[in-house]
Amino acid sequence: MRIASTQYHTTMNTALQGANEKANAMLQRMATGQRMLVPSEDPVSQVRLMRLGREEAAIDQYRKNIETLNSRLEQNESHLSNIVNDSMDARDLLVWALNGSNAPEDLKAMVSSFDALRESILYTANTRDREGRYLFSGTAIDTAPIRYDPAQPVGSRYTFAGNTQEQAVAVGSGVTQPANVSLPEVAALLNHLEQAGATMATSGVNVNDPAVRATLTAALDGLDASKNSIDTQIARQGGRRNILEALDGNHADVSLSNQTAALTIAQLDYGDAAVKLNGYTLAVEATQKAYAKVSGLSLFNLL
Repeated sequence: MRIASTQYHTTMNTALQGANEKANAMLQRMATGQRMLVPSEDPVSQVRLMRLGREEAAIDQYRKNIETLNSRLEQNESHLSNIVNDSMDARDLLVWALNGSNAPEDLKAMVSSFDALRESILYTANTRDREGRYLFSGTAIDTAPIRYDPAQPVGSRYTFAGNTQEQAVAVGSGVTQPANVSLPEVAALLNHLEQAGATMATSGVNVNDPAVRATLTAALDGLDASKNSIDTQIARQGGRRNILEALDGNHADVSLSNQTAALTIAQLDYGDAAVKLNGYTLAVEATQKAYAKVSGLSLFNLL
């Protein structure tokens, strides 16, 4: 069968072009380290890589949320500890005030320290973050949690204006943790302290008067109840941080597994690639030699 020169040249050029394209593609793979240059080369593997990529993006967001939430919980714990410390100082003053040997002047001398501690507790309870959002008002982040109304009688001027709803933060697939703490008990604490301070400041007050002792004792009991409640909140912050630490460790393990799987799927086997590249190069060289040799032949070579 005769083959026309034009057909022969076309066939050889196509073969050379195909071999060169394979060699160039392999060089590109070796340069990038990727086994696949386009998704169509291995659709199944591409789907797996996309799934791993989505999962990795979600894990990355969860870990960022955990980092932010950890910082918030540390901040909460610090402020709550300050309230507990002020409460303990106020408690010491109340215990001292209940000493039956105190004269009216002794009680009055305690009032300034007592009021300063009450103001400090109020200030801490109404703390805001860097964005101006209140930390302890539940989800009512634009409302100060503790409101003071001087028009009300002493002992009922402080009210809780926030709510007890939780600010849930996603830290895993279907897993959330609260970021906030609500402090409704602080309003009652402040009312007890204000009532006790006003009683101690009364001219000629007698600490052995049953009504006076009842007021101071009620303040002491209210302070203890509030302190115990806040101590529980502090313990919860620590428990949540332990949970977050465990979750973050799990996320890190899954992330490492995903990255390893993605490398296994997408990473080029350089040993195999080198063998294939060598084969493509030899094919190009052999085709070029054959083409050159055959192209140089004519009928005159047979004469």
